[in-house]
Amino acid sequence: MVGVYIRVSTLEQNTEGQRVAIDRWLAGNQISDVCWFVDKASGDNTDRPAFQKLQEAVFNGELQTIVVWKLDRLSRSLRDGINVLADWCDRGLRVVSVTQQIDFNGTLGKMLAAVLLGVAEMEQETRRERQAVGIAVAKKRGVYKGRKPDTFKAQPERARTLRAKGLKDREIATAMGVSRRTVQRYLRSH
Repeated sequence: MVGVYIRVSTLEQNTEGQRVAIDRWLAGNQISDVCWFVDKASGDNTDRPAFQKLQEAVFNGELQTIVVWKLDRLSRSLRDGINVLADWCDRGLRVVSVTQQIDFNGTLGKMLAAVLLGVAEMEQETRRERQAVGIAVAKKRGVYKGRKPDTFKAQPERARTLRAKGLKDREIATAMGVSRRTVQRYLRSH
C-alpha cells in the first residue's frame, strides 16, 4: 500500500494544491491503493497527529511506499527529517517527492534528502530571523502588541466538550486541526 503524507502549516492554508499534484503522480503510476495522512501543523517537529498515524502504519508494515508533495512537508528540521527518512529507507520503504521528482532510496537519494532538508531548515530559520527583526522594530516604534491574551487558533470550549465525550488529546487535536500541545493548553486554560 502507498501512504501519502500532506502537511500545511496553518489552518488557513489549503491542501488542495498538494493533493492535485499527488493525484496526478498516482494516476500516472497507476496506483489506486492509497492511504492519506493529512496534517495542518508546523513542520518544526514530528509531533503531529497524522504524521504519528503514518509512523504507526510504517511500524506495522502496512506501507511499501510513502509519497509527499515536497520533502519539507515531512519536516523543517534537518535532524528529524534525516532520522525519519533513514528509518524508512532502512525498513525498505520507497520514499518519493512528486514535485522534486526524486525517489529517495539509495545513496544518492539520501544525499539529496540531506541537502533538501538542510535547505528547508535554513528557510525556517531565515523566516524566524526576519520575524524577530520585524518584531524588534515594531517594539522600538511602540506599535507591537504581541498576541492578545486568550486568543486562540480554535475554540478552547470545543476541546473541553470533546474531552468530556472521552476523546484523548491526539484525537481532539485531529478533530480540531491543531497540535496536541495546543489542545493541552486549551484544557489547562479552563
